[in-house]
Amino acid sequence: MNPARILIVDDEAPARQRLRDVLDDIREQFPLVIADEAANGAEAIEIINNGNIDIVLCDIRMPVMDGIEFARHLATHLGAPKLIFTTAYDQYAVRAFELNAVDYLMKPIRQERLFTALNKARAITQQAAEAIAETGPNKRKHLSIHERGKIVLVPLADILYLRAELKYVTVKTATREFLLEEPLSKLEEEFADHFTRIHRSILVTTAAITGFEKVNGDGEEAEGSATHWVVALKGCDDKLPVSRRQQSLIKNF
Repeated sequence: MNPARILIVDDEAPARQRLRDVLDDIREQFPLVIADEAANGAEAIEIINNGNIDIVLCDIRMPVMDGIEFARHLATHLGAPKLIFTTAYDQYAVRAFELNAVDYLMKPIRQERLFTALNKARAITQQAAEAIAETGPNKRKHLSIHERGKIVLVPLADILYLRAELKYVTVKTATREFLLEEPLSKLEEEFADHFTRIHRSILVTTAAITGFEKVNGDGEEAEGSATHWVVALKGCDDKLPVSRRQQSLIKNF
């Protein structure tokens, strides 16, 4: 059996060192290589994009990106490494762990429990990993875009608007566009306090709205009228239409 390549993810250096020590103690029973370390989920995604990782030992409470959000992004990645959570807080135990989708280790990590968890991780299926992601109660701080076999993280704070087009959603930032395969309705539900719907196919970042203006135009976006309203967004020149149904937003604004 080839040694398992392991990534340790924890924002506390002493906790990472503790895991290294315990992993060293079980090398003879479970062949492994400690491939790398990360201090949060975003760093871990970068490492997974760049290297061959088999198993991730991941803390849950971390800055920038916590372990639950990390699991959600990881679950959408084909050939993703297996995930074992490590934490000092038992309130994060969720239904997926009871189904043995992954193991859930309480700190301080004991040698016997880690050995059992590593063996269990080899058998986790992609379907089980997706079940883990669905149990996460926390909203994401990033959207994960798949480009050339890698995960690209787009911070929610950088997004100006989301626009549904055919089976994709265009994710617009100040610097570029991304294509995301997630339903616009699901994104609206998850991020209701961040985005405002201005059209059946468009969500805009509420904090980026600077005003509205009436412009001349025709076609589908004008909804049969010679003039229609568009939204003005900070840092964006795109003219995004406001549907008749959503024009109450203009008065409220």
